[in-house]
Amino acid sequence: MSAQNEGGHDHTERHDTQPAPSSSRRKLGIALVGGAAVILAVVGIVERHSNYMNLAQETARDATPAVQVIYPQPGPSVRKLSLPANIAAWYQAPIYAQVSGYVKMWYKDFGAVVKAGDVLAEIDTPGLDAQYAAAKANLNVAQARYKLAQITAKRWKALQGTQAVSQQEVDVQAANAEAQKAQVEAAEHEVERFAALEGFKKIVAPFDGVVTSRFADVGDYVNAGRGDVDAHGNATELFSVADVHAMRVFVAVPQDYADIISPRLEADLSIPQYPDRTFKAKFLATASAFNASTRTVTTELTLDNKSGELWPNSYATAHFSAPGDEDMLILPEGAIIFRAEGTQVALVDDSNHVHLVNVTVGTNLGTTVQILSGVKKTDRVVNSPSAGLLDGQEVRIVKGTPGYNLPSKKPATKPKPAADDTNKDDTRAMPEDERPGPEAGGRQ
Repeated sequence: MSAQNEGGHDHTERHDTQPAPSSSRRKLGIALVGGAAVILAVVGIVERHSNYMNLAQETARDATPAVQVIYPQPGPSVRKLSLPANIAAWYQAPIYAQVSGYVKMWYKDFGAVVKAGDVLAEIDTPGLDAQYAAAKANLNVAQARYKLAQITAKRWKALQGTQAVSQQEVDVQAANAEAQKAQVEAAEHEVERFAALEGFKKIVAPFDGVVTSRFADVGDYVNAGRGDVDAHGNATELFSVADVHAMRVFVAVPQDYADIISPRLEADLSIPQYPDRTFKAKFLATASAFNASTRTVTTELTLDNKSGELWPNSYATAHFSAPGDEDMLILPEGAIIFRAEGTQVALVDDSNHVHLVNVTVGTNLGTTVQILSGVKKTDRVVNSPSAGLLDGQEVRIVKGTPGYNLPSKKPATKPKPAADDTNKDDTRAMPEDERPGPEAGGRQ
C-alpha cells in the first residue's frame, strides 16, 4: 500500500507538472510577437520620417529652378551659307508675231538646236498681201502722175516769156511737179513698210540657241505684236529661244551676309537632278541695292554650260564659304532673351544666382548668333532660360544634353599668336580666279 501510495503519489506529481512547459512557450510566443510588432513600428516610423525628409529635400530642391549653363564660344573660322538660286539662260527671248494672220507651218519643235536666222514658222497673211499689192499699185499711179506733171511743167517752162502763158501758170505747173514727186516718195515708203511686214511672215531665230517653248500650231490665228491668242483671249509668245552656252545664276543674298559679296566670290551649286555633283559658279554682278521688302540683294553668278546639261529656270542651292571672325563670341539663339529692357542673356555667378545683362547681337549664323558686347568667354550663360527667370534668383545647375548645347566646359585660354603671325592676310577675299567679263543683256 505504501508503495502504491508512493507510486500513486509520484504519478500524481508528474501529472500536475505537465502544464509548465506549455505556459513557457506561450509566453515566449507572445514576447516574440510583441518584439516583432515593436520592430515593425520602429521601422515604419523611421521609414516615414525618412520619406518625409526626402520629400522635404526634394521639394526644397524643386523650388530652385534647374538650368543648364554654357560658355560663349569663338565664332567659326569659316562662315558657310546656303541659299536658293535660280539658273537662267545667258540670253532668252520670247518671240511674238509682228503681223496678223494664220500659222501656215512651223518647222522647229521643243529642244531644237537653231542658228540665228533659222525659220521657225511661217504665217499666212492674205490681208497683208492685199495691202502690199495695193501699195505697189499706188506707187505706180504716183509715178505716172509725176511723169505727167514733169512733162507739163517742161512745156509750160518752154512757153515762158511769150504771150501764150503767164508766169503764174508756169510756176503752178512747176509746183505741181514737185508735189507729185513727194507723192511718189510717200508711195515708195509705204511699199517699203509693207515689204518689211511681209518679211515678218517668217518667224526666225534671233540668235544661236535652243527652242525652249512652242505655242504655235498650224491654223492658229496670231495677232500682230500680241502673239497667239487663245480661246480666253490671252496672248502668248509663239516660240522661246534660249542661248545656253553659259548660264546665269541669280541669288538673293540677305543683308547680314552682304559683306561676302566681292568680285572673287564663288559658290558651289548643288542641283537636284545631279545629286552627286557640284558646279562652280563665279561672281558676275550685283545689284548694289537691297530689296525693301525682303532686305536681300540680287547677286548674279555665271557658270559654263558648253555641254548643255544645265537647263534654264532650274532650281539650285548655292553654297557660299567666307572667312569668319574667331574673335567674335557666339551663343545659341535659345540663350537670347527678348524683353522690354532689350536683348539680354542670363548669367550665373559663383553663388549660383542669376543676373540679367544686356547684350548687342551681330550676324545671325543660323542656329547661333554673334554677340558683339555684353559677355566674356568665362561667363556662365543660361541656355534656353524660362520666361519666369528673375534677376537675382538662385538656380540649380544641371548637366546639358550632349549634341544639343554648346560646350558647357569652361574654355581654355588661347595663347597669343607669335609676332611673326601678325602679318597674316586676314582679308575676306577668296582665291583669285579668272571670271568672265560682264556682258549686257542679263535676264532674271
